[in-house]
Amino acid sequence: MHAMQYEITLPADYDMGIIRERVATRGHLLDAFPGLGLKAYLVREREDGSPVNQYTPFYLWATPEGMNSFLWGPGFQGIVNDFGRPVVQHWTGVSYEEGPAAASAPRTATRRRTPLGEGVPPGEAVADAVARHAREARRDGVVASALAVDPRHWELLAFTLWADGVGDADEAGAEAPADEGERFRVLHLSAPGRDGLGAGRRRW
Repeated sequence: MHAMQYEITLPADYDMGIIRERVATRGHLLDAFPGLGLKAYLVREREDGSPVNQYTPFYLWATPEGMNSFLWGPGFQGIVNDFGRPVVQHWTGVSYEEGPAAASAPRTATRRRTPLGEGVPPGEAVADAVARHAREARRDGVVASALAVDPRHWELLAFTLWADGVGDADEAGAEAPADEGERFRVLHLSAPGRDGLGAGRRRW
């Protein structure tokens, strides 16, 4: 499993309705994309309290072939044509879990980055993080959650999809835990290979 994300930061006065329309008309194109576990079409908006307007899709790839096919094919080229070539961040997946709300459509997502301390053996740090991730994924409102690591910067990434009412206080009076990191709205979820992502710790 490979995690991938790029961030397209837009002007402060950008009409985010353009992004919503883009996702509404094109999001379905990856609903059956080979090798894709899931893609969450995410946005952050200043009107929701974000410091920036951003379009920030997040991917979990079940196969490297699928990721390569997307990056070198017309899908990513469409992004390049419309917004320029963004930096593509990627992480090695170490754990994936379905949550108690797995059958629900996600409305919000959170992303938490945690540096791995230099004094801790990498294998030990990742094993501890995987065990913690398994517990966190059992919380109410979790649709699915992934844990990945960037060995270039020695950083853990926890990405979680939340069901309606979690992390969306304005609409349902509830919030995701305060330490969950950055919050995003989910406009669409393509998940052709979600069942193939498995559960628990990746083999290494």
